[in-house]
Amino acid sequence: MSGTPSDLRTVTIARLGARADGIADEQGGHSFVAGALPGEVVEITGSGEQARLERIVTPSPDRVAPVCPLFGRCGGCATQHLGAETYAGWKHGLVLQALARAGITNEVRPLVDGHGTGRRRVTLHGRRRDNESLAGFMRARSHDLIEVDHCPILKPELARAPAIAQALTRALAASAKPLTILITATLNGLDVDVRGNGPPSEKQRIGLTSLAHQLDLVRLSVHGDTIIARADASQSMGRAIVNIPPGGFLQPTVEGEEVLGRLAVEAVAGARRVADLFAGSGPFALRLAEAAEVHACESDAASLAALDRAARATPGLRRITIETRDLFRRPLLEMELKPFDAVILDPPRAGAEAQAGQLARSVVPRIAYVSCDIASFVRDAGTLLRGGYTLDQVTPVDQFRYSHHVELVGVFSKPVARKKR
Repeated sequence: MSGTPSDLRTVTIARLGARADGIADEQGGHSFVAGALPGEVVEITGSGEQARLERIVTPSPDRVAPVCPLFGRCGGCATQHLGAETYAGWKHGLVLQALARAGITNEVRPLVDGHGTGRRRVTLHGRRRDNESLAGFMRARSHDLIEVDHCPILKPELARAPAIAQALTRALAASAKPLTILITATLNGLDVDVRGNGPPSEKQRIGLTSLAHQLDLVRLSVHGDTIIARADASQSMGRAIVNIPPGGFLQPTVEGEEVLGRLAVEAVAGARRVADLFAGSGPFALRLAEAAEVHACESDAASLAALDRAARATPGLRRITIETRDLFRRPLLEMELKPFDAVILDPPRAGAEAQAGQLARSVVPRIAYVSCDIASFVRDAGTLLRGGYTLDQVTPVDQFRYSHHVELVGVFSKPVARKKR
């Protein structure tokens, strides 16, 4: 139940929660107050997760002016009001606390900034409302749409993204379906993949082809089906240039990918043969192949094909073999892991539970685990530790600035006697 003026009360915020809500300890439970900071005295209505900030009585010295006028209404950012030093400490603490709750007491390195010049891809939503076409982000804690004309956390190349989303929503208005519009800044221009419309009609394809020219898009796809490709939607990965498939996975920032790649490559330095699991289009494999042979496993065949083409076109790389494989259902087994001196894995948010189980039984000396979800990392780390590995290093990386998301690279080792093969 939401708050009413009759339950207005004054509370003190004790700490910042995992989703950047200020937490007030009250009789009978906790209230989670979006927009409030530790140490602040605030007036709120409602309680629990329905608490609402009404007024700041005593602001925190850590409070800063948000960089976006939509902060607090747009659901994309949670911490623009928090000073940089406290923000970094909070994200670092999220990793420490999650490890500690699992009984893992490793030291955690300082947070590494992976935001750089901004995110190179953005997801906008398109809707029809009252015979109007609207495009923007979701409101905070809501499924309602808030229109935007600018987002300060994006790369400058994506300044046109809201206008492009608006134009595509108008072009597909006849379907009256809610759209999800993924726009990516590539080396050659903007790449767009539209979801939600369903397969386009021939008339829609003709209209979208014309619109792609008008909007100067590199490529326009609907549900991964390319309508028009005017140039390659290329990204650099190490020395290689990769033409990413429509809607294919990509690290959110250029700098973040470089940081994660550097940490992962350093973790397995000296290895002669490396397995790259959940390899995507090759952000790690193509860097690893500068010094080692690589076997790349990934369930998405289009991404692996892009990796293979890039590897063949890049001189000076060691051999990269590819395997289309669903590692959730068919993880590399203990026996299959024997030839490898090291493993890098970069699973989605669900983690790599089945693969971690096989790795725990393996004799692979080193593992670099790149994670975008602390909870699944902690679960899989526990499996590896019970299998005889030690967690040597944990480095948090901040690609999603102003959000509660934090990525990390965990480095594991197992001092085992390798059998002759």
